[in-house]
Amino acid sequence: MNVFGPFLRLGVNVDHVATVRNARGGSHPDPVRAALLAADAGADGITAHLREDRRHISDVDIMRLKAELKIPLNLEMAATQEMLAIALKHKPHAVCLVPEKREERTTEGGLDIASAQAALTPFVGELTAAGIRVSMFIEPDPRQLDAARAIGAPVVELHTGAYCSALLGSERNQHLERVRTAARYAAGIGLECHAGHGLSYETVGPIAAIPTIAELNIGHFLVGEAIFVGFAETIKRMRTAMDAARANGNVKS
Repeated sequence: MNVFGPFLRLGVNVDHVATVRNARGGSHPDPVRAALLAADAGADGITAHLREDRRHISDVDIMRLKAELKIPLNLEMAATQEMLAIALKHKPHAVCLVPEKREERTTEGGLDIASAQAALTPFVGELTAAGIRVSMFIEPDPRQLDAARAIGAPVVELHTGAYCSALLGSERNQHLERVRTAARYAAGIGLECHAGHGLSYETVGPIAAIPTIAELNIGHFLVGEAIFVGFAETIKRMRTAMDAARANGNVKS
């Protein structure tokens, strides 16, 4: 097979399994069970966002995920002292720092590292010293990439929300080109590049085809589609779509 770039990892976000659970209370559906199913279906890692208001993932979920997973756990969190203490206690494989506003439905945009370098540098340093790999969730903007490198974060995750939300045609192509350019720039300055937010079967191909992106993190679409075809089947189809795009160099939008 003529592989267009190195192997592309799939991180599955289980937050919205917990959203369904919390809508009624109790313990069903269990996001940890979903994470284990995802691992069996081909996920390379699991992402869970522990929010300040605990609207979906809970502290107990994080404890159980860390104890039961055989694949890496990526803890999404805000850069607060409370979350730093939790990360240092559980020591996930990776932490992805994201912006967080209590009034938002989901993460809106990337973290403005360039305006917060002084505060973020020691924060990243503590996580790194504990053996936790740090990623920064940012817009596909060279200024933010330079800032991520300056504060010592080895990984960035490019926000693909604008690309996924854009209308087909020139608008989506413009956003796709921003992601492509940022991914190339990240590789050029020594950063590992991930991408995620809003990706679906329709939108994943052109992103998966970018050879300098090493990992995609996908959650809401997979959980929603699972209602119709099952969680394992949804993940397998996404894995297949990603692999095909990477192998074929599918850059169509």
